Amino acid sequence: MVIRRDLYLQKLIDRRENGLVKVITGIRRCGKSYLLSELYHRYLNDDGVPDGQIIELALDEDQNARYRNPLELGQYIRSLLTDKNKMYYVFLDEIQKVADIPNPYLPGTDEKIGFSDVLLGLMKIRNVDLYVTGSNSKMLSSDILTEFRGRGDEIRVNPLSYREFYSAYSGEKRNAWRDYFTFGGMPLVLSRKTPEDKSRYLQTLCDKIYLDDIMARHNIANEKGVLDDLLDIVSSSVGSLTNPSKIQRTFASVKGSSVSDDTIGRYLDYFTDAFLLYQAKRYDVKGRKYIGSPQKYYFSDIGLRNARLNFRQQEENHIMENIIYNELRVRDFNVDVGVVTANVRDKNGSSRRVQHEVDFVANRGGARYYIQSAFAIPDEEKRTQETASLNRIGDSFRKIVVVRENITPWYDENGIRYLGVEDFLLDEKSLDS
Repeated sequence: MVIRRDLYLQKLIDRRENGLVKVITGIRRCGKSYLLSELYHRYLNDDGVPDGQIIELALDEDQNARYRNPLELGQYIRSLLTDKNKMYYVFLDEIQKVADIPNPYLPGTDEKIGFSDVLLGLMKIRNVDLYVTGSNSKMLSSDILTEFRGRGDEIRVNPLSYREFYSAYSGEKRNAWRDYFTFGGMPLVLSRKTPEDKSRYLQTLCDKIYLDDIMARHNIANEKGVLDDLLDIVSSSVGSLTNPSKIQRTFASVKGSSVSDDTIGRYLDYFTDAFLLYQAKRYDVKGRKYIGSPQKYYFSDIGLRNARLNFRQQEENHIMENIIYNELRVRDFNVDVGVVTANVRDKNGSSRRVQHEVDFVANRGGARYYIQSAFAIPDEEKRTQETASLNRIGDSFRKIVVVRENITPWYDENGIRYLGVEDFLLDEKSLDS
């Protein structure tokens, strides 16, 4: 099965031979290796680049374990650059597997050599175009891009968007949304034939890949139970405002255990570092400033969230909100949770301050969109409730309500646009139509 990832493929094409290291990040098993080694490799072949000029090394495979030594890795890649007059495309998969080792040339010091030293060295070779993938945000997005001082170019790959999933879906298209909001967009889910196979695959990813990776990376092998419980709590309250202190109280009341809020905050960071969770900050729309705690957390793939809960909590409204958030990130928006504060009068005429929430404030360049996820609007009272925050925003940026129902898009008297979620997800230009 060929799954088109045209959005990411085009980003690689646009960055070809730009003199920077292309850093391809994203949660494990979301399709980074497939994008690079299959789709981009095929594109280069079709453009006249022979296999002999494409050097690929999967550092998470046991037969390549020796190259996790940075000195071995650098020496090996250089040995394959046999013709100075040809451009070589070097693909290093799961670069974070390369270990830091003591610098053998400076014995008795604390200096170490790691993958960043190898990449910096390879970047200086004129006929090398360098691409790396990795599954840890701090190791790649932050450290590499800072250390390279503008010589790193990040491409974030996500699990399949609904549009990508829909294009590769082999069943009846009317069932695509049901399967997507249940099992999500991890690419290999599409190759699993039965719901039981899909469920087992997703649960294995959570238990044996992501949690084990986090424990090994952060040396917390005795904390499996706490990580499990924390991920379950976040899964149950996806899209709800929370913070470490609130979760700490949940641990005490529901789990009957005591975990410090510092530990909870640190473990939440571990989940976001591994791209399992995304954190959405709160933004005061009128005050034009960020508000501190609490925040919201969303899963990078809704199928993983559902698998954590053994597919018990299938509240389609919360799941839809998570899917909309992910789609906005796929479209390269910076996404916050909006807060609009207003003075209102109660039935006695007394004035009080209230806060209305805008589900998403999406920014990209100079463009901004205010978006509400409203599963259903059965009557005028519900519509008034869902649009209260949007109608109190004084600027002229677009305001949109996304509903589950398949409706003909329309505008109300205040210029707010309404459209169905599948139209929103399947049309990449839906926000501006």
